[in-house]
Amino acid sequence: MQKTTVYLPEELKRALAELAVRRGQSEADIVREALSTLTAAEGPPPPRLPLFRSGKPSLAERVDAHLKGFGRR
Repeated sequence: MQKTTVYLPEELKRALAELAVRRGQSEADIVREALSTLTAAEGPPPPRLPLFRSGKPSLAERVDAHLKGFGRR
């Protein structure tokens, strides 16, 4: 397990301490439980569109040809 530091507003810290006493658990256990619940509910990120090759060269590959003569009169 890794140690981390969390800054809480006084009211939230007080509520956490009271909940820990009522449940007979440590504040750290309650924070871990809350974070586990939150991250599980969030789920994985939506899938990204797949990358593919169109067979056509990209603008990055053709930039020199497109800019040939640019800025000259």
